[in-house]
Amino acid sequence: MKIGDKVRFLSEVGGGKVVGFQGKDIALVEDADGFEIPMQIKELVVIETDDYNIPTPQQKQKKVEDPPRGKSDVAAPYRGKSSSQSSHSKIEGVAFRPGEYNNGQRSMVNGQPEIKGGDVLNVYLAYVPVDIKQVSSTSFETYLVNDSNYYLYYTYCNLENQSCQVRSQGMIEPNIKLFLEEFEKSQLNDLERVVVQCIAFKENKPYALKPAISVELRIDVVKFYKLHTFQDNDFFEEPALLYDIVRNDQPAKQLYVSAEEVKNALIQKRDVQPARKPVQKKDDRNAILEVDLHINELLDNTHGLSNADMLQYQLKKFVEVMEQYKNQHGKRIVFIHGKGEGVLRKAILDELKRKYPRCKWQDASFQEYGFGATQVTIH
Repeated sequence: MKIGDKVRFLSEVGGGKVVGFQGKDIALVEDADGFEIPMQIKELVVIETDDYNIPTPQQKQKKVEDPPRGKSDVAAPYRGKSSSQSSHSKIEGVAFRPGEYNNGQRSMVNGQPEIKGGDVLNVYLAYVPVDIKQVSSTSFETYLVNDSNYYLYYTYCNLENQSCQVRSQGMIEPNIKLFLEEFEKSQLNDLERVVVQCIAFKENKPYALKPAISVELRIDVVKFYKLHTFQDNDFFEEPALLYDIVRNDQPAKQLYVSAEEVKNALIQKRDVQPARKPVQKKDDRNAILEVDLHINELLDNTHGLSNADMLQYQLKKFVEVMEQYKNQHGKRIVFIHGKGEGVLRKAILDELKRKYPRCKWQDASFQEYGFGATQVTIH
């Protein structure tokens, strides 16, 4: 057990992080409210180990007395900007893993600490509310987090149509979080599409070559109005919204479809009508029974029938089939009703709810039937 480990109490409810020790048998555990509770080590169980020790109380006091010294201050015991810090004193680059690295296993390159395992590239884009208690109106800060032993040349841009606007560019040192900008809620619309580009390297030392990174992100601006969006994390004392840029050497990939693409897909699907199939009766009890309720499949001539008459005839056919198979538990029946205006589908669902509430129903296979079929399972 060491400083930074997350623990739970064995004999009572609660837990927290180990922040210090009193002798060999007592550990100081900081709970969620910030209180330090002395507990016997034998009464604790480690649930998550942290190889990067959190600041001790002495380090916290030193942080207050000696504020971080800026971009080159790698060893500063500082993991985030407090909400009371003035916007005029923002730290452009601060180390987020102070103290010992991996139980003392570290090396130095040009004054920068190299963390064991840090040759795997991990980069994040972080959004941090200035005042988390006023999330509906507060401004936000943007950080680039370099969780690796590499230097990074980077650009941070926003996209509008096919045009790119640089918001921040420069170099970020290893194992550093770098402040990029502060923005207001009114500027959120400019951040719906952003791009982060990175080139990784080491100075005066051989290193494994990493490919150039270019990642486009769709930022859900609605999240900036929800408190639960911002989560506790390893890099900031405050809750933050983190987006992966690179995870374990792999650039992040977002799956998204534009509203225009969805609209075009629906229009194309509407124009392609699924092939109509006649009523098929199969002897196999477990086979799917298909029942085509299109009126021209049920009647040879609809002359003189109103829409209401045809609907009643289709519903009558539906009830006949349901009555025939209502005792065959597990039987699956697909009723092909077409998309149209949805009148027949609604009438079928009403009948199912009223007469056959124990049966289960769902949309049939979209690939086979498009939007125009409902599958009923007899129970």
